[in-house]
Amino acid sequence: MTVLLASSPLSQPFFQHALLAGTAIAAASGLVGYFLVLRAQVFTGDALSHVAFTGAMAALAFGVDLRLGLFAATIAMALLFGTLGRRARPDDVVIGSVFSWILGLGAFFITVYTRSRSTTDGTAGVSVLFGSVFGISATSAVVAALVAAGVGLLVVLIARPLLFATLDEAVAAARAVPVRLLGYGFLALAGISAAEATQAVGSLLLLGLLAAPAGAAIRLTDRPYRALALSAGLAVLEMWAGLCASYAVPKMPPSFAVMAVATAVYAATFLIRRPATGPRTRTAVPTAT
Repeated sequence: MTVLLASSPLSQPFFQHALLAGTAIAAASGLVGYFLVLRAQVFTGDALSHVAFTGAMAALAFGVDLRLGLFAATIAMALLFGTLGRRARPDDVVIGSVFSWILGLGAFFITVYTRSRSTTDGTAGVSVLFGSVFGISATSAVVAALVAAGVGLLVVLIARPLLFATLDEAVAAARAVPVRLLGYGFLALAGISAAEATQAVGSLLLLGLLAAPAGAAIRLTDRPYRALALSAGLAVLEMWAGLCASYAVPKMPPSFAVMAVATAVYAATFLIRRPATGPRTRTAVPTAT
């Protein structure tokens, strides 16, 4: 106990880097995740997690920067989902078909990587799968924070028309809201968010960071903007709690700790009973500005 008290996590450079990158990534994931859940596109987030792994393995197999593969693969595949779907909203059949192909491609690239280049960085594949937020460098942390902050800002800027298009697509289109363009833009942001979040929690656990905070927020409030802010706030708090738990228990991987907290928070929402309200009135649909 004395050692833990004397050694504050905030005094450790690796923890500072993880906190900077993790906070921004969690906030962006919470914002993007809210719309993924609201638009019933959680399966898209699941597919993007596997795309992130395949892209990273492809980059490693060809000897280029891992992040290049992450971003190129997730953004390109997110836009492909939009192209194959109706009004940039892919259905489960489209995603499932691409999903299986991506998994096969990932298996191919990991075979190429392990046979030809794994001697240069044998832990890279594991880091992509499970995340390595405590191993992120100062430069990478700043870049990750800036990218995630940009994603979060763009989500906030398009939140009103995107919410309109999500709740009533036909009326939004009739009022000249660029529904398809918004769909493409949101999917691109989801791809960028997935690529960044992979560095923190890994591709295998990425979906939890996108879906769990948003799912909890939607269960706690039915007001869209409040739920959007709550989703981001819960994601950040869960990231902080996970990082602190992992620091306190070194044998506990930070990605597991973050997901454990996120899952516990989501499960706890089932124990909370919101007070009954009177007869509901029709929720006003926001108009685009």
